[in-house]
Amino acid sequence: MSASATRLRRLASVAVAVTACGGAVLLTPPVSSNDRASGHPTVESLRQIINDPSAVVPSRTLQESALIGTKSGPLDILVVGGGATGCGVALDAATRGLRVGLVEREDFSSGTSSRSTKLIHGGVRYLEKAVFGLDYGNLKLVFHALEERKQVIENAPHLCHALPCMTPCFDWFEVVYYWMGLKMYDLVAGRRLLHFSRYYSAQESVELFPTLASKGKGKSLRGTVVYYDGQMNDSRLNVGLACTAALAGAAVLNHAEVVSFLKDEGTQRIIGARIRDNLSGQEFDAYAKVVVNAAGPFCDSVRKMANKDALPMICPSSGVHIVLPDYYSPDGMGLIVPKTKDGRVVFMLPWLGRTIAGTTDSSTSITPLPEPNENEIQFILDAICDYLNVKVRRTDVLSAWSGIRPLAVDPNAKNTESISRDHVVSEEYPGLVTITGGKWTTYRSMAEDAVNAAIKSGKLSPSNECITSNLRLIGGDGWEPSLFTALAQQYVRMKKSDGGKVVPGVMDTAAAKHLSHAYGTLAERVATIAQWELACQNTLDHQVSTPV
Repeated sequence: MSASATRLRRLASVAVAVTACGGAVLLTPPVSSNDRASGHPTVESLRQIINDPSAVVPSRTLQESALIGTKSGPLDILVVGGGATGCGVALDAATRGLRVGLVEREDFSSGTSSRSTKLIHGGVRYLEKAVFGLDYGNLKLVFHALEERKQVIENAPHLCHALPCMTPCFDWFEVVYYWMGLKMYDLVAGRRLLHFSRYYSAQESVELFPTLASKGKGKSLRGTVVYYDGQMNDSRLNVGLACTAALAGAAVLNHAEVVSFLKDEGTQRIIGARIRDNLSGQEFDAYAKVVVNAAGPFCDSVRKMANKDALPMICPSSGVHIVLPDYYSPDGMGLIVPKTKDGRVVFMLPWLGRTIAGTTDSSTSITPLPEPNENEIQFILDAICDYLNVKVRRTDVLSAWSGIRPLAVDPNAKNTESISRDHVVSEEYPGLVTITGGKWTTYRSMAEDAVNAAIKSGKLSPSNECITSNLRLIGGDGWEPSLFTALAQQYVRMKKSDGGKVVPGVMDTAAAKHLSHAYGTLAERVATIAQWELACQNTLDHQVSTPV
């Protein structure tokens, strides 16, 4: 029997088990004698658990039961917030051998973490500020972002990739300016470089980006400078973090809201939280030695549960993006509007068969479901129209979204100059560590800093140091860009016939690529479950149609 056939049979058996139990199956991986002796899985066994193609995330019932604890047997860390940072904290802590729980009021990545520009920035804009402002702090941000960008792409290769971004130049000064700046960016990146930046002539640029205007602002296009940044599927990456944390031993529960904190009667230290399951309406207590507040834009409301007089840590900023038809940008090439009327930068990027454009950066109020206003949508359309040879129409906007960036203010600072794109970790109330600010690119190091602060606060005893800088997320280990070909050749896709009946059809390349990039090496499991359900349906149809 071939290796692929053996793997298919094994995946099919998993699919049968999962389908039979409604997906609520926990397949316990083998645990070595060393793991049993120490009480914690070793680093290598953790990697084996996460990368095991037959492992299944525990059911919601099991996750919730693991959160319910007592004062005598509390969790080490309870995380509030299921965005990128919160799930990153849960994964970091769980892989250090700590007992971890996480609750999210809505769904994983339902907030800011799914409303980004879909870029893993290396910090090119900070480099410009560092050079012209002689600011070493911004230079450190560049080094940090470049290192974290490299690690995010390596740890989730199916969800992240390098994307060339084109900067149009309409005079020779701009050509020299952007070429020199991006070559400096290449130099600073060093071994973390994705690809070298380069100059393209006006003719070459239009061939690469057919909708690029050859004239703009009364000037002729002199060429473009192309550099590379990372692009990601932000919501899938966030869900991948949550699933990986669950496989590593964390109890992660969505649609579960913290309604109040539990405090020690003597010391007033926070020792857990009262949690409401928003699906069932039931409430329960979760005890923990430390609570980590990673609620993003809502971290101030969580802090006020502990201390109603807490000073704000968040300076909210609205970032709006719009979705346009695919013909606005070619597949595999982004465009940067380097300077808008008010000095901002606007990106126009290919995304899942469409084009996204954004973002804005304006002060806003904090609401659960922020909506883009018409002025912000029109601002983006006005910003890109000077650079395109197609008519930019308001009717072309297919959808739009707004995300709230939680820009951080150190509550202990004496003035507002502390507003930063960097992150802040603070413990103003005993037992409550707050992590906020930062950006998607640096979620991993933010999580590491938060867990370090929690360990110090709760005097916790991790079994090992942080390992997330070299830890593939679920679906990432062993993934190859060519995986989609195996899916297209070995599996079928359900399609409707002319008569309306659902029948098996060829797995086309687009569907195979989507599965491969969304699920990584787990794409075969998804396809197998679909194929198994098809076989069950065919069997049922045959039994119904066969006369007794």
